[in-house]
Amino acid sequence: MKPLHIIPYFYLFIAALFIYDIITKLIASNYDIWLSLGASAFAIFMFFFRRKYAKRMENHYQGKK
Repeated sequence: MKPLHIIPYFYLFIAALFIYDIITKLIASNYDIWLSLGASAFAIFMFFFRRKYAKRMENHYQGKK
């Protein structure tokens, strides 16, 4: 069950990389940020989704014991 607790933070790391990409593009006056913005929003969504799923699975397996 350890990977289920680590994977959501991987999505936060990916979101941070895309947010960094957005900031560097804005500083360089390149306003083509939509793909990075969408990818970072998706990664943040996946963080919360995976975290909720991991808690649900943990509760499910605790109930079986």
